Amino acid sequence: MTIAFTDGTIRPWEDDEAKRIFWHSSAHLMAEALEALYPGVKFGVGPAVETGFYYDVDLGDRQISESDLKAIEDKMLELAKTKETFERKEVSKADAMKYFKEKGDQYKCELIDALEDGTITFYTNGAFTDLCRGPHVKHVDDIKAIKLTAIAGAYWKGDQNREQLTRIYGVTFPKKSMLDEYLQMLEEAKKRDHRKLGKEMGLFTFSPKVGLGLPLWLPRGAQMRYTLEQFLRRKQQELGYLPVVTPHIGGKELYVTSGHYAKYGKDSFQPIHTPQEGEEYMLKPMNCPHHCEIYRSEPRSYRDLPLRFAEFGTVYRYEQSGELHGLTRVRGFTQDDAHLFCRADQLQEEFEKVIDLILYVFKTLHMTEYMAQISLRDPNNKTKYIGSDENWEKAENAIIESAKKKGLKTVVELGEAAFYGPKLDFMVKDAIGRSWQLGTIQVDYNLPERFGLEYTDADGSKQRPVMIHRAPFGSIERFTAVVLEHTAGHLPLWLAPDQVKVLPISEKFADYAEKVCNSLKNCDIRASIDARNETLGKRIREIALLRVPVLAIVGEKEASEGTVSVRREGADQGSMSLEQFVNYINAAIAEELS
Repeated sequence: MTIAFTDGTIRPWEDDEAKRIFWHSSAHLMAEALEALYPGVKFGVGPAVETGFYYDVDLGDRQISESDLKAIEDKMLELAKTKETFERKEVSKADAMKYFKEKGDQYKCELIDALEDGTITFYTNGAFTDLCRGPHVKHVDDIKAIKLTAIAGAYWKGDQNREQLTRIYGVTFPKKSMLDEYLQMLEEAKKRDHRKLGKEMGLFTFSPKVGLGLPLWLPRGAQMRYTLEQFLRRKQQELGYLPVVTPHIGGKELYVTSGHYAKYGKDSFQPIHTPQEGEEYMLKPMNCPHHCEIYRSEPRSYRDLPLRFAEFGTVYRYEQSGELHGLTRVRGFTQDDAHLFCRADQLQEEFEKVIDLILYVFKTLHMTEYMAQISLRDPNNKTKYIGSDENWEKAENAIIESAKKKGLKTVVELGEAAFYGPKLDFMVKDAIGRSWQLGTIQVDYNLPERFGLEYTDADGSKQRPVMIHRAPFGSIERFTAVVLEHTAGHLPLWLAPDQVKVLPISEKFADYAEKVCNSLKNCDIRASIDARNETLGKRIREIALLRVPVLAIVGEKEASEGTVSVRREGADQGSMSLEQFVNYINAAIAEELS
């Protein structure tokens, strides 16, 4: 299916840019409906988002609730059926300001005031005119199916000291069947919500006394986290990574040197002042400056490179409370961080090895659909970045060539690079089609320069190493959330906190159940017993909420024969001797990790 747009292009619906324009046009349509239903409403911003759109609006003293959304949807459909078009008009900054001042919309006036002098574009659909770059859909009646999904509060410009606006979220499609499929996916997503699963499975919790966005890992969650770390540690050891450990705080000057303080200081927890010495420390917002100092701690030779320093390092970022969300957006999180220091002639090979590592992680967890996003510098606004054009070109070319050599399906995004270098981000689709950003690799010529990192080359000259930042998981917290939602909590056997739950049919078989459990533990299989004085059926139902993949049920027959009755994911696997059972579990784990 194709959509026509006002810039003269015709794009397939599957194209991400087509969806973005379609949903941004829908935000304008919703604004027109709101203006008709709530005269005098004022508008903030109304962008497209990953799935759908929103508009921040000021309704004055009026309140809007979920029950009002249907009327707004109906009005949008009514306006779409009129087949109105989007009309583009160029105006001066002065005329744009005059228009919105007369309309009494201070938010649009503030946006206009921040623009450079010159021509500004308006787009009009029906009775509604908005400040907008465009483009839009050519035919408004392409918007056939509409669902307004949520209402939230939002501070103007994200500043909690400014006005609080009402944010209305929605999604639209060119066919009703597409909307039906999307709503079905939303229902499935609710069942897979990692916050719900985390509670049912006893993995993590939060406490207001500890602080917002600071997860507490419960024993079963800590075991899952430990298993993930061990999985990656083993692979990294095979690949020649060296473990390092750095503190949770660092001197402010460390982050001034790296450039992070100037760039992200406002998003970090503010400096801690020592009571007597007058020193300033910060909760560590990133690991890379610490790893640069480890590199700098002794002389390095060209023969030492590449050096690969790896750390599961906990970092802290001050996220706005309204942006926190379970494990996917937190204030304290642990990155599976590594920084590789190599010669320029080693860069390509090292980068490709990191790609291989990330793809190995995805394969092991059955994440088979992904796109590699090549995030480059904005060529029209280089002031956001540090470093020379020459170094940026070398870094960008290294990423582009590596992705091409590995045959990755890629998309290029300008302006999405880190301030110190370009990167390759992996966008992974989960089991129900949602896209998550996991795994990132960055090439950096700039931090080695800022920290004065050197190595002695074969001819005795001093040279700068190139630095690669990489995190296959991204963070343990976010990765855990994605894995839980991808699997609906039915984790692979190697990763499950409890791999086996031993269930005696009654208390008189508890001793044999204990023997079975100990035999499994002695073979490094994570097992526990549920011998509560409850019916077997009730215990099985409650264990199902924990998503324990394998049950070993024991009764009189099993105790007398030295066997267990095995169920895996609810399916009967028959009776096995203890030796056969251990072999069965180990073979299943080996297959998952092969």
